[in-house]
Amino acid sequence: MAQETIVRLLDDIDGKPADETVSFSIDGITYEIDLRTKNADKLRKVFAPYVEKARKAGARRAGRGAARGGRTAHNRERAADIRGWAKQHGITINDRGRIPAEIVQAYESKDPSRAKNPGGKVPQTKFQAASR
Repeated sequence: MAQETIVRLLDDIDGKPADETVSFSIDGITYEIDLRTKNADKLRKVFAPYVEKARKAGARRAGRGAARGGRTAHNRERAADIRGWAKQHGITINDRGRIPAEIVQAYESKDPSRAKNPGGKVPQTKFQAASR
């Protein structure tokens, strides 16, 4: 069964359909209000003399994403792919924690010989081991 959800923004002042969401900050608190164009213009007009005399305190952040180094679903999938690839090629790798850069580089180049195991040993691929 198909289902469609429609979200209609209503002006927080007069209840009519809103055209935009306006963000503003005062006393360290950021607010958002849904307004139609007429009311958004009124709000900007009220703030205009203050904004004109104020100094900018920094760039506005565009929402909160994953923290630096955060684990997104994509990162977890990629880490699992790298670990699986490494194990298939006889490369020693832990099931958890940071993946060594050499192993990531080897995975990206699809060249297992670029990865070093603990102790500096370069792993042999199954093909290399069979040909010796």
